[in-house]
Amino acid sequence: SVKMKLKHFISYLRDNRDCSPLYIFDSAFDEDRGGKQLLKDYTVPSYFDEDLFHLVGERRRPPYRWFLVGPERSGTCVHIDPLGTAAWNTLLHGQKRWVLFPPQVPKHIAKGKGLTRKNEDDEAVHYFDFILPRIKRRATASGGTGDYENFACYEFTQNAGETVYIPYGWWHAVLNITHTVGITQNFCSQRNFDIVWTKTRTGRKKMAYKWLCQLDTHHPHLARRARELNAQSSFVMKCEPGEMIRPGDLKSIQSE
Repeated sequence: SVKMKLKHFISYLRDNRDCSPLYIFDSAFDEDRGGKQLLKDYTVPSYFDEDLFHLVGERRRPPYRWFLVGPERSGTCVHIDPLGTAAWNTLLHGQKRWVLFPPQVPKHIAKGKGLTRKNEDDEAVHYFDFILPRIKRRATASGGTGDYENFACYEFTQNAGETVYIPYGWWHAVLNITHTVGITQNFCSQRNFDIVWTKTRTGRKKMAYKWLCQLDTHHPHLARRARELNAQSSFVMKCEPGEMIRPGDLKSIQSE
């Protein structure tokens, strides 16, 4: 990652001739006194206002919201959002091109493994211009057999003022057709709780303990579901809320 002042990036945005330009994904804008004012300029769409990670507090939760500024030709590689979270993405200025693959599409297909030629890479501009068309031609030629069985992809253009919902577990990539400004947030709701819990309990073990404590208080039915999922897979957490633990362990947990 590269850090620079916004005024320098705006100058770069206007004048760069890069094939795949730098793209701002700022998850810490709310830590800056000036940048924090941006939080007053929008509200989370009502469709996505359930955010169970808020129970662990802003300091402990993983990065989840980003202020986005991208020049023409910038974008993101094909990826799945972390910890099983879903996301919403609102475009404030410009146009973006999207492609989404449902979960049944294998990773190597969505990423176009083996379809990248010399002097190409998986940057967004190459992916959308060259690799994605090859993926679709290969899928058509396969007749829906082999790795391309049940293949599907969804492409569309997002315009200013429009919000895109990215379901959990979906591969996706973005190419900025013009200079763009946007905002995006990842979230966990009751709808995707199962997958988020199973990923968080291993990927964020200490946070998972704190989260389970809060779920016991605020959403007991989800706390019960988390323990059911643990039992189904014989998953053992470091410790459980209410269990007898040594003072040293408690001090360690409280200090994290």
